[in-house]
Amino acid sequence: MSHRDPREEMVDYIPSLRAFARALTQNHAAADDLVQDAIVKAWANIDKYKVGTNLQAWMFTILRNTHYSNLRKHRREVEDVDGNHAAKLAEKAPQDSAMIFNDFKTAFMQLPVDQREALVLVGASGYSYEEAAEMCECAVGTMKSRVNRARTKLAELMQLDEGEDVITTEGTALASLGGSAVA
Repeated sequence: MSHRDPREEMVDYIPSLRAFARALTQNHAAADDLVQDAIVKAWANIDKYKVGTNLQAWMFTILRNTHYSNLRKHRREVEDVDGNHAAKLAEKAPQDSAMIFNDFKTAFMQLPVDQREALVLVGASGYSYEEAAEMCECAVGTMKSRVNRARTKLAELMQLDEGEDVITTEGTALASLGGSAVA
């Protein structure tokens, strides 16, 4: 017995898929979208269908699974038809980052040369304390002390709270009081 191509046979099940989708969604437009999604998934995964088995049941399973996946996804989303939620969200203006960066540069230039050098080497350039100490011809402890003093002084000059970072427009931390790198 020869079987029709399952892709051709799929069309036969659209009316019953729509009825099932309407029962699940209770909305005609959502049901039509669900059927379309299910057909696209079935078509894309036709190689997983075993010829000779119940194609309609296979498609109903895809539709049902798609529906429940959509429900799980929508539970995590906030419906905001009138835009009230979006209006409450705020984004810092780009000029704020530029102003913060300018404040950083001003504060950075107030540091002693050896502390600026230590921050650039350890923070911005990513060298280890040992490597930076070797380049500056000083002890590792001295390098650690310079970096720590520089971070503390920057925080003081910029009036930052402990652990607060200075962020550039690219989102890169420039100074961290928590001991992370300056970049």
